[in-house]
Amino acid sequence: MQHPIQRRLAQVRERLAKEEYDTLLVVEQANRRYLSGFTAEDGQCDESAGVLFITPDRLVLATDSRYDTQARAEAPEFEIFCYKKGLAHSLPQILTDLRTKCLGFESVRLSYLQHQRCREQLQKQKVSVSWIPTEGVVEDLRMVKDAAEIVAIKRSLALAESAFQTCLAGLSPGITEKELAWTLEKGLREGGAESVAFAPIVASGPNAALPHAMPSERRIRPGEPVLFDWGARLNGYCSDISRTVVLGASDDTFRSVFQVVRDAQAMAIDAIKPGVSTMDVDKVARDHIAAKGFGDYFGHGLGHGVGLATHEKPHLSPLRPMPMEAGMVTTVEPGIYLPDWGGVRLENMVLVTEKGAEVLNTLDVTLHATP
Repeated sequence: MQHPIQRRLAQVRERLAKEEYDTLLVVEQANRRYLSGFTAEDGQCDESAGVLFITPDRLVLATDSRYDTQARAEAPEFEIFCYKKGLAHSLPQILTDLRTKCLGFESVRLSYLQHQRCREQLQKQKVSVSWIPTEGVVEDLRMVKDAAEIVAIKRSLALAESAFQTCLAGLSPGITEKELAWTLEKGLREGGAESVAFAPIVASGPNAALPHAMPSERRIRPGEPVLFDWGARLNGYCSDISRTVVLGASDDTFRSVFQVVRDAQAMAIDAIKPGVSTMDVDKVARDHIAAKGFGDYFGHGLGHGVGLATHEKPHLSPLRPMPMEAGMVTTVEPGIYLPDWGGVRLENMVLVTEKGAEVLNTLDVTLHATP
């Protein structure tokens, strides 16, 4: 049986044969891991652990001395090139060796400064190469998960849910959002996650009206919404969940808003099946929320793909429609956010199957905390 890395590389080469560029430069971290197995992470936007060069007959992973040994162990399909003075300085040598005439590069990740430095070195050493910006070459492949990826996502999700149950047990009047966020993050780490998928969101009362609120020193009060959004990264794969709870008794506003959001989520999940447009799934939830009078208070997209990145294709939103396919893993996360009161968001992860959508979560959306 063909190894997943080999299968993915074959798919990229099929695409390469149809393009005007003869070499693909892979810069984005998740794409690099997906195609090579090299797990090193980029420190920040202006740092790189390495890049891939893919041609019809050559595979090169270029990195520096910090990752040389790791690259040789993790990416056996690739020749390893260890540059001494940075990628730009070594690029003329690499492209000459590969006989590259036209280089496709990931425009979403290669910065303008990096691009300029690379071109300057090529000109300096009189190496003539055309540059072609690409978008979505590898990301499109990553949308449909294989069996091993689905297992990895399920494990990441199970860990995230377990950590939240521990966190919820510590929810009490007077505890701060920051304290809860740390309890959640600590639980993820102690449960085996190599990192959080993203900084956890804990937002209470009026702060819950901010979809991406940062945890603050605000203390939790009985009767108000507390919105959690969190996820784990386990063996490279991410999970992403949102739950909204109330400490003690809820009021009529919470019960009304919660029910609308819950119904919108259920309706959208029921609408998911292969061939259905992502935009149409989003519309099911959006139309229901609007019909209940909250249309102005749901501004973000309904969901997004999850895998090696927390946010990846497909996007369930009014923008960029595409047909759903079996094997996609996506979130379904409608929300209603009322200024000066708070908000409710419920987020599950679903696997698109030939028959519809399989909810991967086991954690009930109707959670309530007691004082």
